[in-house]
This record gives sequence, C-alpha cells and structure tokens, in this order.
Amino acid sequence: MSRVTRWSRLSTRLRPEWSDRNLTLVLAARTAMSAARALAGVVAPVYLALDGFDAARLGALFAVVAVASAVMATAIGLLSDRFGRKPFLVGVPLLAALAGVTFADDRSTGVLFAAAALGSFGRGSGAGAGAVGPYQPAESAFVVESILPRYRNVVFGRISFVSSVGALAGGLLALMAPSRRLSGQAATAAFGDVFLATAGLAALAGFLAVFIVESRPERAPVSLEPDGTRRHGVRRLRFALSAIHLPRRSRPLLYRLWVTNSLNGLAIGMFGPFVTYWFFRRFDASAGEIGALFAVVNVATAAATLSAAGLAKRWGLVNTVGVVRSAQAALLVPLVLMPTFEAAGAVYLLRMIVQRIGLPLRQSYVLAMADAEERAAVTALSNLPSQLTMAASPLLAGYLFDEVSLSLPFDIPAVPQGLNAVTFWVFFRHAPPEEERVPAEPVASPS
Repeated sequence: MSRVTRWSRLSTRLRPEWSDRNLTLVLAARTAMSAARALAGVVAPVYLALDGFDAARLGALFAVVAVASAVMATAIGLLSDRFGRKPFLVGVPLLAALAGVTFADDRSTGVLFAAAALGSFGRGSGAGAGAVGPYQPAESAFVVESILPRYRNVVFGRISFVSSVGALAGGLLALMAPSRRLSGQAATAAFGDVFLATAGLAALAGFLAVFIVESRPERAPVSLEPDGTRRHGVRRLRFALSAIHLPRRSRPLLYRLWVTNSLNGLAIGMFGPFVTYWFFRRFDASAGEIGALFAVVNVATAAATLSAAGLAKRWGLVNTVGVVRSAQAALLVPLVLMPTFEAAGAVYLLRMIVQRIGLPLRQSYVLAMADAEERAAVTALSNLPSQLTMAASPLLAGYLFDEVSLSLPFDIPAVPQGLNAVTFWVFFRHAPPEEERVPAEPVASPS
C-alpha cells in the first residue's frame, strides 16, 4: 500500500465526508459537556453524602432534578422546532456552569436543590456518557438536519464516542476530589475546586456553541396584524408561541415510544442516579476510586460506540437495540452479587459496553422515523414519560437503600428494563428506518 493511500485513509477517518464546521463544533461541545456531566456525576453524590444526605434525601434531590429536566427538555424540544436549536446549545450549558459555581460555594439545602435542578446534577453516573442534559433534543435534531440519512447511525456513533472521551476526562478529573472522609465546611472547601472545574467545562461547551452557524427556521408571518400593521411586544410573542403545537404526523410513533420509555425510565430512575452512591456505600470507595473506575469504563467502551453502526447494518437497528437492552437488564443482577469493588467494576464495565452500543442507535431510530418538522418535539416528548417515571423511582430507591438493602434497588429495575427491550422489538420490528428498507422492484410496463 502506497504512502499516499495510507494518508488518504487516515485523512478520511479523521475528517469523514459527512463532517463540516458545525458538526465539528457540536462534537467538541459534546466532549466538554460530557466531561462536565461525568465529573458532576462522580463528585456530587459523594459530596452530598459526606455533607449528611442519606439515601432518601438524595432520592428526593434526584426526583427534583428529573422533574426539572423533564420540563426543560419538553419545552426545549417544542421551542427549538419553532425558534431554532442554537440558543439552547449555548444557554443550557451556561446554566450547568452556574450550578457548578453554586455547589462550590454554598451548603444550604434549598440552594443545592435549586442548583442541581438548574444544572441537571444527578442525571446518571460518571460512566454514563451520552447524557448532556435537557438540550439534547435540540442538539440531536440539529445533527440530523445537517447530514444525509445514510450517515445518521455513523454520526450518532461518533457523538457517543466523543461523549465517552469527555466522560473519560471527567472521570480522571474526579481524582482531584479528596480521598479521605470529610464533612461540613471542610468538604465544601475540599470539593470546591472540583465543582469549579465542572463549571468551566460546561461554560466551554456553551462558548463553543456560540460559533455554530444555523440556518434560520422557516417562520409564519408573526409580525403583522390582520390589518397589515406590525405586531409588537407581548402580542407578537403570544402569536409566535401559538404556532407551537404537539406533533401530529409523528403521533403513532410517539405513543409507542411513551410505552417503551416509561418502562426504561422506571428502571433507570431507580439505579442510574445511585451508581456512584452504591459504590460509595457498598465498598467504601472514594470519589477518586470511583472516578478512576469510570475512566477505565469509558476507555473500554469507546470502541463499542463506533461499532454500533456496523452491528445495526448486520442485524438491523431494531433487532440490535432489542438484544442490547435485554443484556443490560440481565447484567443488573450479577452486578449487585459481586463481593469486591473490582469484581463489581468488571460487571459494570460489561454492562456499559452493551449500553453504549444501543444508545446511539435508539436516538438515531427516533429521529429517522419522526417527521422532519417535528424531530426535536418528538425527541423531547418521547422522553417525557421516562423522565416522569425517573422522577418517581428515586424516592422508592432511596427508601429501599436506607430501610431494606443496598441490592434491591438494582434487582427490581431488571424487570422493567427487560420489558422495555421486549416492547421496543414488538412495536418496531416491522418498521425499519429508511436506510434498511428494500426498494420495491420496478413494475415492467406491458410491451
């Protein structure tokens, strides 16, 4: 193979033909935001536990965060279809940055609850690359509108890959957290720099999004009264908001997603926010040790995100999602049976490899099947039931952690997550995305 050919292949891998300036900025911003989310996911639960939060109180905080995120994600999905995606790609990371600064400087319970809700602190663990916060419907819709359908699975795999890279960085930054047990003002002082690092990464994500160039969405003529005069102020805003509506053409898809996502949200809400807390309580692991584990997980799972498109091409997207969701459910049971931190970490690693394959494919499928003018709204509304069940289940999980056992909140979710895999396959096995549909044979005209 000639040197020119090798260089050409390397260049194609580093900058594929679907890549452009906007997508490069989206990937860079996603990397920074994933690092911020991962870092917060490791240190926030440990910090709050050291500051006196028991599992029930943590569950209440996670429930508040889930409700706030559900409201924000739904609003962003509806508004971004009408007013564009960029304002939310810039603004929401800045809210997370503000939350990080607040955590670094304030210990009062009410302020911490408000900051966590504002910044979506408590959404998943440090190994949960892929969750960037409530602006994800706007980000996903923007990406789909920027690429051809045949590149969709590949691009979402690349997004999950850079999320893993960002989460890896966030896990390593968690080593900044103190390894010894602290409480009160000492914990606030020791964890302050870590939360400021979280704020800096989130602010960087918002800053990068400033340079995205978005085509202005088509708008109805909202500035004119029926007599031809211009609308101003509240009347103009009210008329603009009246053009926002729930998805109509994508409604059958939305109803099915509500069923599958409600089951998944019930499962994730019980164990997802508590993964860091579980390692902390079960094995007395420090924030640094948990962050190091999550860093290893993100290194090992990065390749899995890039393999997702190939598996979907071989097995079919819906079949692949069904298989990996079933495996995710099954692996919850052996996870809690492991006797050591290292053994539990190994099972958790295997589960996250499986999860990383399914995540971009599921996101890709929803956006492929939704009507082009309703993508962000469908993405947001399809996740609304799961976010509501995620808001309720942490309260039950917190009670079980405190009063029953450390393993039951991880055993119970295996059932709804298994049902999620079954219902997703049943609902969508006969509805492949565009790139998997076999074109009809042309009918020969009679001679």
